[in-house]
Amino acid sequence: MRLFRNILLVLMLCFAGIAGAADEVNINTADAETLMTILKGVGPEKAAAIVDYRNMNGPFKNADELMQVKGIGKKLIDMNREKITVGEAEPGR
Repeated sequence: MRLFRNILLVLMLCFAGIAGAADEVNINTADAETLMTILKGVGPEKAAAIVDYRNMNGPFKNADELMQVKGIGKKLIDMNREKITVGEAEPGR
């Protein structure tokens, strides 16, 4: 019984990690809809501005570069910092 409980605990921890990852967004690959869904305070206009900025200027190096996007400030970035990831951009970009 104790072994079963330990196995169940390990499985729960594994799934918790997967669920947490779903609340992150790579700002170099996400589309506007995904940005709106995951980031607090980001609606259609800000999401489109992020995608447009990225398309015109290339991938973001870090979350703070979002402040270069019109309408995005430090407060919004800080509110979402744990959700923002910056990975490789899609090939050809």
